[in-house]
Amino acid sequence: MSTETTTAPEAHVRELDMLRFATAGSVDDGKSTLIGRLLFDSKSIFQDQLDSVEKVSTERGNDYTDLSLLTDGLRSEREQGITIDVAYRYFATPRRKFIIADTPGHIQYTRNMVTGASTADVALILIDARKGVLEQSRRHAFLASLLGVPHIVVCVNKMDLVDYSEEVFEDIRAEFSDFAAKLRVKDMSFIPVSALVGDNVVERSENLSWFKGSTLLNHLETIHVASDRNLVDVRFPVQYVIRPQQNDARDYRGYAGTVASGILKPGDEVMALPSGLTTKIASIDTADGPVDEAFPPMSVTVRLEDEIDISRGDMLCRPQNAPTPTQNVDALICWMDESTPFVPGKKYAIKHTTRWARAVAKDLTYEIDVNTLHRNREATSLELNQIGRVQLRVTQPLFADAYQDNPLTGAFILVDEATNKTVAAGMIGQLPHEV
Repeated sequence: MSTETTTAPEAHVRELDMLRFATAGSVDDGKSTLIGRLLFDSKSIFQDQLDSVEKVSTERGNDYTDLSLLTDGLRSEREQGITIDVAYRYFATPRRKFIIADTPGHIQYTRNMVTGASTADVALILIDARKGVLEQSRRHAFLASLLGVPHIVVCVNKMDLVDYSEEVFEDIRAEFSDFAAKLRVKDMSFIPVSALVGDNVVERSENLSWFKGSTLLNHLETIHVASDRNLVDVRFPVQYVIRPQQNDARDYRGYAGTVASGILKPGDEVMALPSGLTTKIASIDTADGPVDEAFPPMSVTVRLEDEIDISRGDMLCRPQNAPTPTQNVDALICWMDESTPFVPGKKYAIKHTTRWARAVAKDLTYEIDVNTLHRNREATSLELNQIGRVQLRVTQPLFADAYQDNPLTGAFILVDEATNKTVAAGMIGQLPHEV
């Protein structure tokens, strides 16, 4: 087997489009093995990594190289044979750069899955061909749709264990499609694979000659995601005000941050929130020098023609398309604290984009059963990994959009001020369909 690593030249890779995808599915569906196969067959691992995996595989008594060990890096994960934490891996092909989030399948790690999928362009949901669509499969599909992941790819794995049966694949496709019809899913594809053997992951397989679609890697290389990222106009949360102290740069005042949506260009008119003052962009700087435009997810420093009062937590936007400041937040939250539940009346710190404020929990409207999509309106609290719709009152206005319109300006976290622990992740105005 060839184990050399092939990478595109640095300048070329930097210009490639970026795709973030997260794996999801039931325990033992082969998520980590699939990622290991992608990395191995695309020649994106180093020899010392492979040597380490082969050594551990031998120590465990396997007669094959267990590629899942490339992502299951924690000792406890290897001992139990399951993924516990979110593992991130990076690789590139000549056509695209990838960031992979390998998320846990076990229900007790729902919060980890939410974290890993929250920034994904694509959710890869694995289904064991022998077991079909399980409760966990539906749960992760619901969470992916809840998080606004625009593309779902259902990988029917372990096809080698069902004799590469087309009938088994089609039955799973039909059952999953019926369930997904209840969800907000923009784009969904089905691909049969065998991660362990390598069928249809990177290379086509004669064993799956009846399948006329593309391989998994080819599908990931060609799926269009650019239009998913600009659902609203310009949003530029200010992270830091740059005022160099050197004698030759004392007149420099720039506002650093990450472009959340839209395109910024020198000469564009912008409004600063919360002041409402307007001005024009004088220049846009990066670590590599000035640029003619900035777009998501670029980190840039914006200089303005006029000196107006702007500080961390403020936002630049278009004057004619500004978000409506709000202190009443209607949101879905995933509770992440194992020691204390969410209960109405408690106070938290809230972080939205770059702005910090304090929030009080006004009401818990309902808790959602992520397996059945049932809404429990009798719930009085949220425990670890539970998801519910809540009402918050915030001490300072938030410049927010609905999560479904802009995940960056529609998301927030809640922090327990006593422990400084992040206790919840929230999505503003994102509501599932009635079921």
